[in-house]
Amino acid sequence: DITYIRLGHGFVYLAIVLDVFTRSIRGWNLSRLLDADLTLTALQRALAVCLPEIHHSDQGVHYANYAYINLLKKYSVQISMAAQGKPEENGYAERLMRTIKEEEVELSEYRNFDDARQQIGCFIEDVYMTKRIHSALGYLTPVEFEVAWRQAQLEQTTP
Repeated sequence: DITYIRLGHGFVYLAIVLDVFTRSIRGWNLSRLLDADLTLTALQRALAVCLPEIHHSDQGVHYANYAYINLLKKYSVQISMAAQGKPEENGYAERLMRTIKEEEVELSEYRNFDDARQQIGCFIEDVYMTKRIHSALGYLTPVEFEVAWRQAQLEQTTP
């Protein structure tokens, strides 16, 4: 999903790729421009970390453009898009953006673009991923949940 963030002079835009199963933020990008590179960079960062089976988004031009779709196809990722005018079909991403705004953006006054990128990055990596618990994950953080899940998978496959 994409959201805007107000700076002292203008706006910047945040794109996030969320792993719904682990609630992990797999990729993100902050840009001065609301263009195709905003989401494409977030996707490239996400794919460098993890290859999903399915990628779900809204039908916005940022997700339906040639480069974005072709990158997903290159990695054989199934493409899923919410129905037009149905934001509730992208509820996990919408909720994540609300969390970022409530717990980071609204509590901060960014001096400039670089300050915003640094502080938002710290929030994502140091707070959201490693300190913020989720009831849907059994009150674990995304990192803790993923470690526990991978360990359980390993134990199931080890004789």
